[in-house]
Amino acid sequence: MSVALGSEVKTIGHAWREFRAKRAPWVIALGIVLALAGRAVLGDVTWRDLVAAAFLLVVYPFGEWAIHVHLLHLKPFRMRGRRVELATARSHRMHHENPTRLDLINFAVPEALAILLLAVPVAAVPILLILGAGPFVAALLTGYVLVLVYEWTHFLIHTAVRPRSRYYRSIWRTHRLHHFKNEHYWHGITSTVADRVIGTYPDQADVPKSRTARTLGA
Repeated sequence: MSVALGSEVKTIGHAWREFRAKRAPWVIALGIVLALAGRAVLGDVTWRDLVAAAFLLVVYPFGEWAIHVHLLHLKPFRMRGRRVELATARSHRMHHENPTRLDLINFAVPEALAILLLAVPVAAVPILLILGAGPFVAALLTGYVLVLVYEWTHFLIHTAVRPRSRYYRSIWRTHRLHHFKNEHYWHGITSTVADRVIGTYPDQADVPKSRTARTLGA
């Protein structure tokens, strides 16, 4: 079976058909439905839920940045004399080696589950401790929606669909710089906020072209 290439996908409709054929987005969508149902069961939606959602909106760009830098770009390391490369890092390296292959873009199902069951809940722990169970589930719901937006945005950037809006154009441009100019910068996918705050959003004219952008130095 032939592998779909981003250059072959030129419309939003075609991109959506390819995207919804992936398994991870459906897993994330199921998480959204379950979180929404859980919040409905708990009832008593208040202003605290808005605070929880706002908290996740603020934290999320930095979580996206940290996972990209410290997990997906983690280099192989030695343990007990053996070379070890995490599966997530290996799959991401393969994505850098073949950025037009659409089958290498989205999370694998285990990665999606790790994001849903570990990364987002850990980020929302302060909400649970301060505001309680209902807002905590609202925070999870917000986080899951943001993760699905991430999956779609990342997938779309690697197609031939050209950006129209100013915002999409900005993240489309910086992600392509990350892939084809220098992998040490521009780590945000859905937002450039974390890069700007942390200092990984330089003027691309000041950044040398990296020889390891495709291999991630592995």
